[in-house]
Amino acid sequence: MRFNRRQMMLAALAGMAPWPGRAQSAEVLVAVAANFMNVAEQLVLQFEAETGVRVVLAGGSTGQFFAQITNGAPYDILLSADQDRPAKLEDAGFGTGRFSYARGLLSLWRPGEGEVGEQDLRVENPGYIAIANPKLAPYGAAAQQVLEGLGLWESLQGRIVMGQNIAQAYALVASGNATLGLVARSYALGQGVRWDMPERLYAPILQDAILLNQREEAAAFMAFLASEPAQKTIRAAGYGAL
Repeated sequence: MRFNRRQMMLAALAGMAPWPGRAQSAEVLVAVAANFMNVAEQLVLQFEAETGVRVVLAGGSTGQFFAQITNGAPYDILLSADQDRPAKLEDAGFGTGRFSYARGLLSLWRPGEGEVGEQDLRVENPGYIAIANPKLAPYGAAAQQVLEGLGLWESLQGRIVMGQNIAQAYALVASGNATLGLVARSYALGQGVRWDMPERLYAPILQDAILLNQREEAAAFMAFLASEPAQKTIRAAGYGAL
């Protein structure tokens, strides 16, 4: 007999055992990469409506969450901005069930109307261009790859300003402190103008989820995240197909 998605989640929730420090609580604590926070909020509403299980989201940088988890932070799930940190957690025995839940896409973006494109990066004075720090953020590494692929990385060095993560890079442009931003498409969707960067210019930005304990409630949310309805919501928010 085949089980549908709802049956799978309800089966996972049956016979829930209490977890030390959370007596009888059905709450799931999820650490979420900053770039995915808005989408995660939509997904939580869908999941809670179907299961009645409360999900609490904590947004931040994957690097910070990695350090907290390895030092005992009681998260149930990590929704990472990359694949590297979840793989390291799994290898070190901190979690299981790792899979890619989203594929990030990169866009050149600015507020306002009109058009934006490669030509805006090649003009004599393009203004300041915001990216996430390539050493800290997958979207920053992708931005560097794009600019290198276009032959502009060296010539734009005096024009590049960096945020610690993609949310900060976006904020630099939204606040007027930068003219253009190489940001996650999920941030640029539905506002201002954008040029979707050719995907051949940067390595895939695959984002992995990892289950950090064996609580049935958390396993049910992981199952939901991999389901087609959840994946449809993720793609509609500006992420690529897996």
